[in-house]
Amino acid sequence: MNTGPSLKTKSGRVIRVLMVVENCPYSRDPRVRKEARALTDAGYRVSVICPRHGAGPAKPPQNVHVHEFPLWSSTRTGLGYLVEYSYGMMAIVLLSLWVLAREGFDIIHVANPPDCIIPVLSFYKFFGKPIIYDQHDLSPELYAAKFGGNRWICRLLLAIERYSCLLADHIIVTNESYKELSLQRCSTPESKITVVRNGPDLEMLDVPKINAELRSKSRNIIAFAGVTGMQDGLDVLCRALHYLRYELHAEDFYCIVLGDGDALDATKRLAEEVGIADRIQFAGWVDDPGLYSSYIATADICVAPEPFNNYNDRSTFVKIMEYMSAGKPIVAFDLRETRRSAEGAALYARVNDVKDFAQKIATFIARPELRESMGRIGRQRIGQELAWDYSTPGLLSAYQQVASQFSKSTTPVHPLIGDAFRKRVSLAADKKA
Repeated sequence: MNTGPSLKTKSGRVIRVLMVVENCPYSRDPRVRKEARALTDAGYRVSVICPRHGAGPAKPPQNVHVHEFPLWSSTRTGLGYLVEYSYGMMAIVLLSLWVLAREGFDIIHVANPPDCIIPVLSFYKFFGKPIIYDQHDLSPELYAAKFGGNRWICRLLLAIERYSCLLADHIIVTNESYKELSLQRCSTPESKITVVRNGPDLEMLDVPKINAELRSKSRNIIAFAGVTGMQDGLDVLCRALHYLRYELHAEDFYCIVLGDGDALDATKRLAEEVGIADRIQFAGWVDDPGLYSSYIATADICVAPEPFNNYNDRSTFVKIMEYMSAGKPIVAFDLRETRRSAEGAALYARVNDVKDFAQKIATFIARPELRESMGRIGRQRIGQELAWDYSTPGLLSAYQQVASQFSKSTTPVHPLIGDAFRKRVSLAADKKA
């Protein structure tokens, strides 16, 4: 999609953006991919530094130059993360110098975690390179959810977060909860923060083909999609499925888990221990978009078993948006940002109540018409409010503020904010609703 020219430097050159990601390959980070695409569509030139996925470098996507470093395999412990991040920081600094020499960049766009990337790269500010801080996660809360609340480490992480907010020229956050925290505990001026929500492309509302093999497993397919980290509630899901089977006597179900992460091996062992191994499939990370979409399209019920904690309560889960775009009803715990996203598309279990979570799944199994009606609510919310197309103007507006120092004029020049964008979104939403 050609969206017209972006802001340019005073010499008339297109502004060059360096996006930095430490913890996720480009091919596995939908937010970074969509941001890079939106920027290139708007006329910016984008380079990305990120870890490598698999044995070799990923094929660079069109109009985006990807520079990868080998991913460090470490134990998923506090010390392991320290080693990983130290190595990652060194690789990022060296690659940034390489990109500066070969391609050049005018703006640095840093995604966390870890938050220490911004202090490490802040020396570029002495050379007139502004920094955009893209806060994907709340690092202090994420650490506490994974490893417990060591107060000294949490204080250190909070101090680094505050320093990163201070150093950044602009901050992008994924939801209102993250914005509220940045205003309160980092004393960030509101004019310096832009909410750019995660959301699927409107094209995802196209209905993919059903996966016949998965469909044959049961009349009630349950799906979990996403990272299987320690904070993501896979143990809750296993115990809920145990209660569903042995206490509620619901035998006709089959669950598929799409994704991998720290907790995957432990989850497989737990599934054996609680007697549901024959009712759950661990498909791993599915790189094929068509296959992934077919799994979600085949599901009758989608689950978000993340338990309540300060991290999960304030975070927006990509899986929720993907479930809604596929028109699937959701079972989730009653978390603040999950409710803000899903609203009437989900049944909300009492916080951290495994039995109630299982009861909500049983309700959907017994009431197919409820599944259909709540699924439609989710699709409508994506098509009319939450798709990525609605987040793009906020991203480009943030860049407008930062990039204006390179421009001959500060007049907005992004057609995505104008009538053409609104017309396009309206037509797409009407088509898909």
